[in-house]
Amino acid sequence: MVQRLRPWLRSPRVLGLACGALALALVPASVPQAGAIPRLDLSGYPKPALGDRRWVIQLPGVLRPNVDPALSPNPTDWRVQLIVGQMAELDCNRQVFGGKLRPVKPAQEGGPVIYRVTDVGALASTRMACPPEQPRRRAFVPMAGKAFVVPYNASRPIVVDAPRPLELRWRLWKAESQERPANLF
Repeated sequence: MVQRLRPWLRSPRVLGLACGALALALVPASVPQAGAIPRLDLSGYPKPALGDRRWVIQLPGVLRPNVDPALSPNPTDWRVQLIVGQMAELDCNRQVFGGKLRPVKPAQEGGPVIYRVTDVGALASTRMACPPEQPRRRAFVPMAGKAFVVPYNASRPIVVDAPRPLELRWRLWKAESQERPANLF
């Protein structure tokens, strides 16, 4: 059996494939592969204020196709909801805190927009008596107020500066593709 395989193993094609597979296996993981996401260049953005952390969302340029034909496939119809919140130890009561999320105008016309969280209030809670056997849990408490949505733009990152211990999460909103007429009164 081995005698029959030796000429096949010596063929240039099989030897080339084996060498190529070995070379790919030896490439270190730190070398960028084709299709890797490039590192964001945030050099045009001002530094965050002292005590703030910078959160960056790089939206994907290509998303999976919609399985629902009722949703618009056009990214100009999409929005990104920014959800600012913090992790806290919770019991059976409702917790909430206030704050403001605002866009900061760029220094030069057409420059990058940064969103900044200001006027953050203390975490407030209802004061109901909780059952003694109910355990406390750690969960995300979103900032109160209206939903803050921005247009979907894959060519620029969304940059949010927020004081500690706040975190940023986001949600993608897609519009329906069908338009409905309004009633004229």
